[in-house]
Amino acid sequence: MRIRLARAGAACLLVTIIGTAGCSGTTIDLARTIKVGNLTTGWFDRGVVDGKNKLVPSASFTVTNTGTATLSGLQILSVFRFLGDAEELGSSFLVLHGPDALAASATSKALTVRANWGFTSEQPRAQMLMHKLFQDAQVEIFVKYGPAAYVKLTEARIQRQLLTQ
Repeated sequence: MRIRLARAGAACLLVTIIGTAGCSGTTIDLARTIKVGNLTTGWFDRGVVDGKNKLVPSASFTVTNTGTATLSGLQILSVFRFLGDAEELGSSFLVLHGPDALAASATSKALTVRANWGFTSEQPRAQMLMHKLFQDAQVEIFVKYGPAAYVKLTEARIQRQLLTQ
């Protein structure tokens, strides 16, 4: 029994040492190093769902690494909300790694994020955007690299325009 406990304790210690070894790297100031560019927002046409037209908030953008190190595993979290509301309507999560890793002084390909939540109506899509009950939304874009906490890069209002791509 004691041998099993000793082995289990040694295994836990080894896992802890290995897990923290990857966390001791240089801290990167993501707010200064990562820049959002080419930001376009609108309402994406999801098509017909349950017999009604559906529109969801969407944002497309690029991120640029102004630093000197390649960032493989950069996490991007986008959160959609009604303007002035704290409750989340939907979110999107991306990780740039492998061939999409963000090299020093490089800009990513265009990234598109969308909420699953949206408006549905029997009205034509263009009329949905003008309906008196239609509510404007916003997107907030956060990044995280390694063990550091998420950092907010930007936020933008979702424009009242139809997007088909």
